[in-house]
Amino acid sequence: MPVKLIKPKRFGDERGWFVETYNAARYAELGIAVTFVQDNHSMSAEVGTLRGLHFQAPPHGQDKLVRCVRGRIWDVAVDVRRGSPTWGKWVGAELSAQNGWQLFVPIGFAHGFVTLEPDTEVEYKCSALYAPGAEGSVIWNDPTIALPWPLAGEPVLSAKDKIAPTLADLDSPFVYDGIPLEPIDA
Repeated sequence: MPVKLIKPKRFGDERGWFVETYNAARYAELGIAVTFVQDNHSMSAEVGTLRGLHFQAPPHGQDKLVRCVRGRIWDVAVDVRRGSPTWGKWVGAELSAQNGWQLFVPIGFAHGFVTLEPDTEVEYKCSALYAPGAEGSVIWNDPTIALPWPLAGEPVLSAKDKIAPTLADLDSPFVYDGIPLEPIDA
């Protein structure tokens, strides 16, 4: 399954707006026939809080459907599937409470984001439950990946994210499935 940028339609009037943020049948039509079993919600107080690049190894691999419900983030998915012609390549998009966009990150991709506004909140659905022993990551500033993080200074990082391995040192648990990484329509 490829990474997808989803732009749900909002219906507005003088009261505000309404949006359907998830509908299993509609998402299956988009090629996202995933059963989500866990919802996560994070709040990052400071601009420049960087979370990632994270994944969970099989058999606990997680597809994620990410959206920003307050503030703005730059969200990214990095291909970490062994044998992939796009190994280490990435796609990214700005997700915000204002635009309502979502990024679908399939199993086999490391996911991360950086906050662009204070008190930013992010919600995401996961296709597998959190399994601490299956956690994996890649260092956020890996020169091989060369992500153009929109940072004004040093990021705010967790202790784990500061010591994540490089892509070169990663023994990836994922194998290329024949689905190429394609540009997304941001």
